[in-house]
Order: sequence, then structure tokens, then C-alpha cells
Amino acid sequence: MTVCASKPQNQTALETSVPMYKTLIPQHLRPANATSAQFFLRHALLSVALLFLAISVAGCGSKKHTTRNLPPPPPVPAETSSATVDRHAVPLPSTPGIHVDPNAKVIWTEVGYASWYGPNYHNKKGANGEIYNQNEMTAAHNTLPLNSIVRVVNLKSQQSTVVRITDRGPFVGDRIIDLSLSAAKAISVYLPGTAQVRLDVLDAPRPIETGGRWCVQVGAFQTQSAAIHLKEELISRYPGSQVLQFKGPTGYWVRIRVAQDDKEKTHKVYEHTHVDEGGVFMVRLD
Repeated sequence: MTVCASKPQNQTALETSVPMYKTLIPQHLRPANATSAQFFLRHALLSVALLFLAISVAGCGSKKHTTRNLPPPPPVPAETSSATVDRHAVPLPSTPGIHVDPNAKVIWTEVGYASWYGPNYHNKKGANGEIYNQNEMTAAHNTLPLNSIVRVVNLKSQQSTVVRITDRGPFVGDRIIDLSLSAAKAISVYLPGTAQVRLDVLDAPRPIETGGRWCVQVGAFQTQSAAIHLKEELISRYPGSQVLQFKGPTGYWVRIRVAQDDKEKTHKVYEHTHVDEGGVFMVRLD
């Protein structure tokens, strides 16, 4: 028969359920009875809970915000105003077939729009009697003496080239020069078709502002009848003048030459001639 030892009456259930109780608490701090033990344990658990809560709050409150050190933005380049170009100091580009004195000075200048012409006029006679070759550095201008040497500067790209005036034109609005195909490619006029340019005349075989032989050219008309009508009107208005009606690549034209191709008389015809189709142009013959 096995005799089981009975639990002392003063041993509480708390002491039984917490076997580590007596090992964790020193002898002089142990409670005297069960009630004190329960109070002590609750107080200890409450203290531990409050301690964890305080640590958590302190941790949240002391959390540092990370600041990223971003590199400063690149400096903005200062705006610089484009300096005025001294066209006398700009070196002359080398142009095959055209000789220009390196020390040549600009004797006349003009600003306006340039265009170019090619296939429809290639291998045909120009105003100076030469056969037009679109692959050479030539150009057409209405008032400069034929065979003048001109530097053409693209005002947008600042590219420049030198051409020789061999033909007349352009006969369109506010355009002042028609470049050959090669010249247009040299200063980036070929692809856009037109560009604002500055003309610097470096050499001219005759005076630019005075003298010369002149005519008025009107057109182009889409129908021959319109050109013939204007021809008859001009013959009646200016007796003794030579009036020619002819067909060109862009339509029908009328040209009137007053006595002696005088510039002042030609200018009066130019001022008093108005048309609803095409344009009126004062053109130098020499």
C-alpha cells in the first residue's frame, strides 16, 4: 500500500501553478501568505506591463526621420546675348570657281528671304548668257549687276557661302535671292525651301545704286490670254516701249522696256503697273 503525502493546507494553488516562484524571488522578499503573493504577482506584472509601454512610447517618440542628402541641382547657365557679328571680320568661305580677295570689304548689303531653283532651269541659258548648272555656286538676283560676287549668310544657322550672280529672280513676293541647288545645300536652305539671309556684296562689275539697263517684268499668269491682255494695255499706255509676252517654266510673262532702258522711267512704269495675278518686278538687264 502506497501512502501519498498530502498537500499542506497552507500551500496555495498559486504556489503550485508557479513552480519557479520560489527560485525567482529571494527569500527575504517572498510574501508571507497567499494573499500577499497574489498581490505581489499582480503588482509585478502591472509594473512590467507599464515598463514595456513606457519603452514603446519612448521608442516611438524618439524615432529619427531620415533625411536624404539630395545632390544640388546643376547650375543654370547664364543667358548670354549674341554678340553683333562684324561682317567685315567674318572669314570668307572657299568656293570652287570663285576667286575672292581675302581682304575684300562689303560694299552693299541686303536682308530678306532666300529660296532656291534647280531642275526646271538646269542646263538652260541664264540671264548672263551662261548655261545654268544647278551644281555650281551661283544665284539669281533681280537688281544686282550680273556676275557680282555675294556672300550669303543664313541668319539662323550662321552658315555662309559665296555665290556669283548669273541669273534674274526670284519672282515671288518678298524673296531677294534664288540660290542654286548646291548653294542652297551649303547653307541649309535646301530642305526648308526658304530661309532669312543677309547678302554681303563683295565685288560688282558695275555700280549698284546708279546706272544700268532696266525693265519691268510682270507675271506669272496662268493663261496666255491674261498675258496678252496686259501686253496690249501696256503698249497703249506707253507708246514707243518694247513689250514682250513669253512663256516660262512657271507660266506666261510680260516684259516692258522703256526708251533706253532708263532706270527712272522704268521705275515709274513699275509704280503704276498693278495686276490681280502674279507680281510686278523691276529687273536689271545688265
